[in-house]
Amino acid sequence: MSIDLSCPSEQADDGGLGRFGVLAGPLTEPPDGPYRVRFQRLHTAGGRGRAIRTGLIITLNVAVEVAFVLWLLSPDHHPDFDNPWQINVANVFVIGAVTLVEGMRLINVFSLSLASLLARDPVPVMPDPSLRVAFLTTIVPGKEPLEMVRTTLRAARRIRYEGRLDVWLLDEGDSDEVREMCAAEGVRHFSRKGVEQYNQAHGAFKARTKHGNYNAWLDAHGYRYDVFMSVDPDHVPTPDYADRMLGYFRDPDTAFVVGPQCYANVDNFVTRAAESQQFPFHSVIQRAGNAYGVAMLVGTNNAVRIDALGCVGGLMDSITEDFATGLAIHSRRNPETGGRWRSVYTPDVVAVGEGPSSWADYFSQQLRWSRGTFELLRGPFWRRLHRLSGLRPLHYVLIATFYPSMALGWVLGLINATLYLTLGASGIVVPPTVWLALYVDATLFQLWVYVRNRRHNVSPFEDEDSPGLRGMVMSVLASPIYAASLLATVLRMPARFVVTAKDAASTRDSLRAFWRHLIWALLLVGAIVVAFCEGYANVDVLMWPVFALLITITPLLVSWLESAPEAVEPAPAGTDAPSPHSEVRPDPVAEIGTGITAESMSGSAAVPEFAPGDLESVS
Repeated sequence: MSIDLSCPSEQADDGGLGRFGVLAGPLTEPPDGPYRVRFQRLHTAGGRGRAIRTGLIITLNVAVEVAFVLWLLSPDHHPDFDNPWQINVANVFVIGAVTLVEGMRLINVFSLSLASLLARDPVPVMPDPSLRVAFLTTIVPGKEPLEMVRTTLRAARRIRYEGRLDVWLLDEGDSDEVREMCAAEGVRHFSRKGVEQYNQAHGAFKARTKHGNYNAWLDAHGYRYDVFMSVDPDHVPTPDYADRMLGYFRDPDTAFVVGPQCYANVDNFVTRAAESQQFPFHSVIQRAGNAYGVAMLVGTNNAVRIDALGCVGGLMDSITEDFATGLAIHSRRNPETGGRWRSVYTPDVVAVGEGPSSWADYFSQQLRWSRGTFELLRGPFWRRLHRLSGLRPLHYVLIATFYPSMALGWVLGLINATLYLTLGASGIVVPPTVWLALYVDATLFQLWVYVRNRRHNVSPFEDEDSPGLRGMVMSVLASPIYAASLLATVLRMPARFVVTAKDAASTRDSLRAFWRHLIWALLLVGAIVVAFCEGYANVDVLMWPVFALLITITPLLVSWLESAPEAVEPAPAGTDAPSPHSEVRPDPVAEIGTGITAESMSGSAAVPEFAPGDLESVS
C-alpha cells in the first residue's frame, strides 16, 4: 500500500492535503489574557439564510420520522388477540420488537439532526513552544512491516515545532532490527518486553495490548513531557501536525485533541466504502462534540495532555481503549483549575492512513469496534455517565447508539420475520403500500440531511461530488457483524482480537471470511422455506427476509467480482512482464508537500470565513 499525499505546489505548505489540511481556518495568534478555545458554528458559516434552511430541513426530518413511528405503532394497527396463545405471545413480542427498533431508528435520526445543528470547528491558534512534546507510535514485529513503520517515523521527524519534540517507537517485541532502524532514523526506542511489571494479565499494563504498551511508556518516561502526539503505525503524519493540534493546549482544561481518520488506499470497494462510512462521525458528530467539549478520543491520531491521563490512571483496559479513556477523562475535573476536562476535535487532516483492504480485515475491525462499545455499555459506560455535566451525557448516549441500533435492528428483524414466516404472527397490521410510501418519505428526508451535510466532508480521498452511498451501503452490509458482536457480548463469549495485518500481509479473502454472514443466510433461507411449506409466504411477508438475504450474500458477491482475473496484455518480446499483483510503491514521506498534482486531492469543502459575531468560547 502506498499513501499518496501529493498536492498542487501552491498548497504544499499545509502538509500536501490542500484545503483539507486547513479546514478549521488559518492559524491565529492567541488573544491577550486567559485563553479558552473558541469555535465557529458550521451551519452559520454560509450566512443566516443557510442556517435557517438547515434548521427547517432538520426539523422536518425529525417531525416526519416521529409521525411515521406514531402511525406505525398506533393501536389501530395491532392484530386481533383471539388466536392460540402461542401466536398471541408472538404478536406481543413482535409489537415490542418493532417499537424498540423504530425507537432506536428515531434516536439515530435525532442524533444526526442535532449534530448537524451543533457542529462547529475550533479556531486554530499557534502552539505554545514551551510544551515538552513526545510523538509516539507502536510496532508489533511480524504484524506491522518494518518499512511501513519507517515511513511513519520519517514523517514524524519532519513535523514542525519550535519547542522540544522527541519521536518514540514503542516496540512490543524488542527486536534488534527495530532498534537498528530507530538508531538510523534518529528515533528513541522503548520496549516493555521482559519487564514483569509492564506485562500483566489484566489492568493498565495488560500484556499484548495497545493501552498496556502506552501505559508502560507513560510510567517510564511520561514525566518528561507535557503532551504526547500519537498515530497508529499505518498512519503518516503531515509536517503541520503540531501546528494544527497543539495550540488548543493553551487552554489549561484541554485534555486531548483529535483529528479525522482518513484512508488513502482507496483502490478497492472495501476501502472506498469504509472511508465513506466514516463520514457522519468524523464530519458531523465529532464536530458536534465540540459544542459540549466532549469530542471522542480516537486512537488513530491525537494529542493528549499527560496530566489528564494521570487523573484516570492512564489509558483504560478496554477493547476500545480510546473511547473508554475519553469517557473517563471527561468524567473528571482538572485539579489545577477545578474545571471539567475538555476535548477538541479539529477537522484538519493531520495524518493519512491505511484502511482495511479486504472484507476479512474490515469485518475484524468492525467486530472489534462494536464489541468494545457493547462491553462499555454493559457496565463502565453507565457508571461514568452520571459524572458528566450538562448535556454531555446526552451526547455520549447518542454516539453510543449506532452499533446497538444496527445490531438490534438485524436480530429483532430476523426474529420477527421468522415468527411471521413460521407462525403467521404479524404483530402489526398495516397496508403494505401505505407503509412503503411513508417509510420511503421518512428515509428520503434522512437522506436529504445526510447529503446536505456532505459539503462538510473532511476526507480528501472521496470523490468531490459523491453523495456517500458507499458508506451507507457499507453500514447495512456490516449489520450481521454488529449482530454477532452483540450476541457474543450478551453470551459473555471471550473476545479474541489480533493486530490487523498490514500492507503485504493483509488478509486475502476466503470463504471463511464470510462465515458469520453465511450463517445468517442459512437461517433466513430456512425461515423462507418453512413459510412456503406452511402457506404463510406472500410478497409483503417476504420483503424483509429476501432483502436481508441479499445483505448477507452481497459481500461475498462483491469479493468474487473484484477477485475475478483480469486480462493482462502480453509483454513485448525481450521484456519482463510485471505481475498483475505487483505495485509501484512511492515513498509517501517524499510526496508530502512536493507539489505533485493529484485529482484525488480536489474537493468541495471550503475553509470557513470567521465573522466576529460567530466566534464563541465553550464555558
